[in-house]
Amino acid sequence: MKYLIVFMLFLCWIEEASASKRYHERYYQTILCKNLHGVMEYRLSDRTRVDCLSDNYAIEVDFAKKWAESIGQSLYYAKMTGKKPAVGLIMNRGKDSRYLKRLELIAKEYNIKIFIIWTK
Repeated sequence: MKYLIVFMLFLCWIEEASASKRYHERYYQTILCKNLHGVMEYRLSDRTRVDCLSDNYAIEVDFAKKWAESIGQSLYYAKMTGKKPAVGLIMNRGKDSRYLKRLELIAKEYNIKIFIIWTK
């Protein structure tokens, strides 16, 4: 019985820990790119891939914790495609606002568009 209780608590902990990443990045990337009528996984000459290339933006899609990485990638993709840089930031309501604030500070300076994608 003791082991069953420990096991049940462990399962609850796993569910709680994985709630914000229930879906993979590609799930959110697909939603954003479809809404913008963009091209997913647009391949560049150096074999890197833009997560979503729309008429106006080269978009890097990432979970909020990876906000810093998304800046560099969006700027690079914009340079390589001639589009404007953008980040699709996958956010968990109430938990990721600190990452958005950090991204907004830099995005304002470098004219990076931010698309917020709320997790389910």
